[in-house]
Amino acid sequence: MTTLSQYTRRGVLLGVASAAVLTVLSRRYVAAAEPASEIRPFKFKASQDKLDDLLRRVRATRLPDPEIVGDDSQGVRSITIQKLATYWGHKYDWRKIEEKLNDLPQYVTNIDGVDIHFIHVKSKVGGALPIIITHGWPGSIIEQMKIIRPLTEPAAHGGAASDAFDVVIPSIPGYGFSGKPKERGWDPIRIARAWIELMRRLGYSQYVAQGGDWGDAVTEQMALIAPRELLGIHVNMPATVPDDIAAALQPGGRKPDGLMPDESHAYDQLADFYAHGLGYAIEMANRPQTLVGIADSPVGLAAWMIDHDIRSYQLIARVFDGAEEGLTRDDILDNVSLYWLTNTAVSSARLYWENKLAFFQPKNVKIPVAVSVFPDEIYAAPKSWTEKAYVNLIHFNKLPKGGHFAAWEQPAVFCNELRASFRSLRS
Repeated sequence: MTTLSQYTRRGVLLGVASAAVLTVLSRRYVAAAEPASEIRPFKFKASQDKLDDLLRRVRATRLPDPEIVGDDSQGVRSITIQKLATYWGHKYDWRKIEEKLNDLPQYVTNIDGVDIHFIHVKSKVGGALPIIITHGWPGSIIEQMKIIRPLTEPAAHGGAASDAFDVVIPSIPGYGFSGKPKERGWDPIRIARAWIELMRRLGYSQYVAQGGDWGDAVTEQMALIAPRELLGIHVNMPATVPDDIAAALQPGGRKPDGLMPDESHAYDQLADFYAHGLGYAIEMANRPQTLVGIADSPVGLAAWMIDHDIRSYQLIARVFDGAEEGLTRDDILDNVSLYWLTNTAVSSARLYWENKLAFFQPKNVKIPVAVSVFPDEIYAAPKSWTEKAYVNLIHFNKLPKGGHFAAWEQPAVFCNELRASFRSLRS
């Protein structure tokens, strides 16, 4: 039996960040260096054979017996997965998202022995601020596709031209179209160093970074490495949990007295997640190669991915019941299909095995930090914890709606948050 304390020793809940410091000389947005010759254009077209095989497997899915309870306590409910499989097997069309992806400028470059895939969209607005945005699990670059045009063309999407960004969205190694590491060591620290190198190759000598989920872990490691060109970061799943709260959340601990209402709510959210929501992460952190089933069954993969956290799962269940939410059925299956077609179910899981950092433990970030708190995230970080975790907090906002996949689910709100977060850092 895997206990929570064993899980924390794997580094998902406890850990200490460390990284080397990099320096550069230029302080302008765009360096004068020639474009890196190793950056190659990229497009993807799934073979019809692979799509036919996917369809066959979806239609041939053998589902388990229905749950024996009338709620979500046993996991993804049978009716949800049946509706998902029916839509996937009879109405979904991968070619639509494939065309949208291929309309975007995509590239691959080899960094530290691994091919890194990324989207790179430059604004037509002069002086646009470069930003590198990192997805998480079970996400991908598809999470951020809705925010590209509003960030690069703000005047056409409710913003001012002065809020324009150049947008870089890489695929984490082992995810999507990036290469799959063949050696150990590709943890958030190493990915952060790769992202710094990627921005250097693109010629950016001043930029900002954003992330949630694994994207938060990588982005905060970039901030700890603190290259001079990184002006600040924005996170939407911040690492703010104080040591006494983390200790109380361990088995046998008890909720501290005297918590403020928002602190008490955050504690309750975390306690529920630790008690009922960590199953997927425990398995991927300990035995990722055992997950053969999600590499062999597309519907099994979908069930594994949509059960990330209870509020995200409940939103997805409502979507397949026909409700209009921030996500659509196609959104959800676009993301699952990308994992399936790239065979990255297990290679993406290995990041949990590699990681030795704590997701929610403060990392002592010193550079400017902006935080957006969405109520249906794994936990809604209280301002009191956030101010202690980030000594240079330049923006904090609690939003009325949104969850773990904020950029994907609430793109307009998310873009407004990025504009407000980084306005003070523009020269």
